[in-house]
Amino acid sequence: MLTLPDVLAARRRIAPEIRDTPLIESQWLSAIAHAEVRLKLESLQVCNTFKARGALNALRRLAALHSGASLPRIVTASAGNHGRGVAWAAERCGLHATIFTPRQAPRAKLDAIARHGVDLRAIAETYEESELLALEYAKTTGATYVSPYNDDDVIAGAGTTAVEILEHWPDVELVVAPVGGGGLLSGVAIAVRGMKPSAQVIGAEAEASPVFTSSIAARRLVQVNVLPTIADGLAGNAEADTRTWPYVRDLVNRVVAVPEADLRAGVRELLAKEHLVAEGAGVAGVAAVAAALTPRGLRTAVVVSGSNIDLSRLKECL
Repeated sequence: MLTLPDVLAARRRIAPEIRDTPLIESQWLSAIAHAEVRLKLESLQVCNTFKARGALNALRRLAALHSGASLPRIVTASAGNHGRGVAWAAERCGLHATIFTPRQAPRAKLDAIARHGVDLRAIAETYEESELLALEYAKTTGATYVSPYNDDDVIAGAGTTAVEILEHWPDVELVVAPVGGGGLLSGVAIAVRGMKPSAQVIGAEAEASPVFTSSIAARRLVQVNVLPTIADGLAGNAEADTRTWPYVRDLVNRVVAVPEADLRAGVRELLAKEHLVAEGAGVAGVAAVAAALTPRGLRTAVVVSGSNIDLSRLKECL
């Protein structure tokens, strides 16, 4: 199991190339929560997503392990943002990457991945199919598979988000983060438990893909029926052996399922109230606070995890 020193080591590894993103007060959400609410703007991170943290940590570690030898080929599956983070990190580390995504992934994410010169294969119907294709590619070619969430280095890198929150705001009492496969939420929980055990951690997932709310209710990781959602980055079942399940089960106080209408409202209201653009997955925590799905009266930090949204989807929300 990862602990705080692993997250701090990741922070030292990626700090020269990763932004310490702003943590700003939201008067709109503070009024709803009856306490100060601040937004951790990973939407302004490199690649406009927190995924750059975990991707860079994982690829820097791989490159260091193969120092002086032939560098490994990388393969991954992604709904879009992890692929963009891996493409950017691979370019910086001098690694060749193949990235499988759904063909219907947001155009903004696919175009951004392609700009880094990787082997982009947007051929799957769903995220789950992308994952199967990437794993088969790794098996047949010998490439190293870097999971978007089921990877210790990716989890540790994501956890650096919470380290920054706690360093800049030691008085925080609750951290809310989106959850899809659980990499970000796991990393956040590890950091919070190590730095301020009294603080609460809540995950916000799309009601259309209720992997962790269903698993917590069943007391085991379960497969769910995934419906269409504006939060494409949170959609899809987790690998059966995912490392993230024990962290979410044991370290997270609660996971809430956010209805689709609230996710769309989150995109719209964040732009209207705070003049900030975020994607559907990125506003899951914001939408959870706005819909009073999280406790009131606690000083709350909300991770806005990404802003890679197509203009057409933004227009739908508006």
